[in-house]
Amino acid sequence: MKITFDTETNKLTQEENGTSKTMDLYSDEAFEIISHHWVKTGWNQKYPYSFSWMGRPVIQLPEDMIRIQEVIYNVKPDVVIETGIAHGGSLIYYASILKAMGKGKVVGIDIDIREHNRKEIEAHELYSYITMYEGSSIDPEIVEKVRSEIKPGDKVLVLLDSNHLKGHVYEELKAYNSMVTPGSYIVATDGLMEYVYDVPRGTDSWKQDNPVEAVNDFLKESDDFVLEQPAWPFNESTLTKNITHWPSAYLKRK
Repeated sequence: MKITFDTETNKLTQEENGTSKTMDLYSDEAFEIISHHWVKTGWNQKYPYSFSWMGRPVIQLPEDMIRIQEVIYNVKPDVVIETGIAHGGSLIYYASILKAMGKGKVVGIDIDIREHNRKEIEAHELYSYITMYEGSSIDPEIVEKVRSEIKPGDKVLVLLDSNHLKGHVYEELKAYNSMVTPGSYIVATDGLMEYVYDVPRGTDSWKQDNPVEAVNDFLKESDDFVLEQPAWPFNESTLTKNITHWPSAYLKRK
């Protein structure tokens, strides 16, 4: 693909597979094309590795953080479950939102909670809102420990952010979907693997081996969920699509 910007005529031209298309540089379509390649380049350059939340590294695209905040405030979950802990920034982020709403707790699972990260998370001001389990997120014993954190009547939101290969995400979807309450979501993050497979840091197999493929397989078997980008609660633009690392991520329980 070749993309040409012409700031004198304010046109963008996209050439692909022998065809050419020219559009207004300042149009929704051009914005989406530019943003798509900005996301790919930013991912390759580790742009999301440059942010923290309340002192802990949070390896997320800021737009995804704002969008999930909108979802959390709308759903108002009592329990946020996240597979994958890493440095703990996301756990702290979700805990800060729940504290601001005056309710809830965060449950994090990781196959390897590194000691220095555990110490930093446990020393954080918001640790009282967090419970952590070490082990595979698809180990039945771990799954049941997480389930035990949910009380009758709790609203539950689940985010899958551990091993992002198709098989593992599919098993997580099978293990955790029953914990999600109607109107809430299970979110299979980092589906961008399907379109960063061809950048220098990518891997060819990601084109098929990614969370989006796991979501597609899961939805073929489940009538309880629908793939649905949560509505933006505020929008004075003409745009409608998220700029995201999480394409085809939000599965809403009916």
